[in-house]
Amino acid sequence: MLELFQEVALTSDLPEHQLKAGDVATLVDFVPHPSGGEDGCVLEVFNAVGESIAVVTATVSAIEALSADEILTVRSLALAG
Repeated sequence: MLELFQEVALTSDLPEHQLKAGDVATLVDFVPHPSGGEDGCVLEVFNAVGESIAVVTATVSAIEALSADEILTVRSLALAG
């Protein structure tokens, strides 16, 4: 079970936010779907030095808990425009 304020990994790309599967975010809230579809969640994304760079929404199936057999990595965030 996912808990609020835990770090999670994206399981799919969110190209509209320049985020990729494997990127790490903090789970901020759960959002019920207004018409019975898949519930969503609100995620806060931080850069490598801990600065908040985005707050995004995703479906619950687009995130997973981090596990002890994974390691973090760093990539550049390609700026749009």
